[in-house]
Amino acid sequence: MKKDIILCGVGGQGILSIATIIGEAATEAGINLKQAEVHGMSQRGGDVQSNLRLSTDPIWSDQIPTGEADVIISMEPMEALRYITYLRPDGMIITSSKTFVNIPNYPDEAALKSELNELPNVQLDIEAIAAELKSAKSANMVLLGMAAPYIEVLTVEQLRKAVSVIFARKGDAVVEANLRAFDRGVEASKK
Repeated sequence: MKKDIILCGVGGQGILSIATIIGEAATEAGINLKQAEVHGMSQRGGDVQSNLRLSTDPIWSDQIPTGEADVIISMEPMEALRYITYLRPDGMIITSSKTFVNIPNYPDEAALKSELNELPNVQLDIEAIAAELKSAKSANMVLLGMAAPYIEVLTVEQLRKAVSVIFARKGDAVVEANLRAFDRGVEASKK
C-alpha cells in the first residue's frame, strides 16, 4: 500500500510540523518514507510545500509525479489549487476554508471557492476551531486530524500517538492542546 501526499500552505502555518508528525508515525510503523520539502520564503509568509511518499514497498524517488498525488493537505485554499496538477483524478483535497491573503494579486475569493468546490474536497475553518479550543497555534493539528482518515497507510491512532511524541518536549499542556485539536479535526472529517 502507498500514499503520496502533498502538504502545502504559507510560511509559519505549521506545514512542516504536520510533515514531521506523519514522518514520526511512518517511522514508528515501519513504513517506508521519502520526503522532499520546498520552504520558499517560509519566514516571510511565502509558499511552503512538502512531498511525502509513504509505502509498504520500497520508494525510489522523493518527488511525486504530476497527476499521482493521492491527497493534497493544505492550510490555505489557494495553495491547494496551486498543486492541483499533481492530484490524481480520484484524489482528495483537505484544506482550510479560510483564505490567507498575503499577496496583492490574490485571486477573487468567490472564484477560488467555486473552483475548489468542483473538486473532491473536505473544507473546514480550522482557525475558528483552534480559536474555539483556545489554542490558535494548533490549527495545523485540526487540519491533520481532518486528513488522518484519508492517509490510510497510517491509522488515526498512529498519527495521534505521533502528535504526542513530537510535542512531548514542550510539556503536557501543549501535548493536550494539540491532541484536542487533532481529535476535533478527526470528528469534523466524519461529518
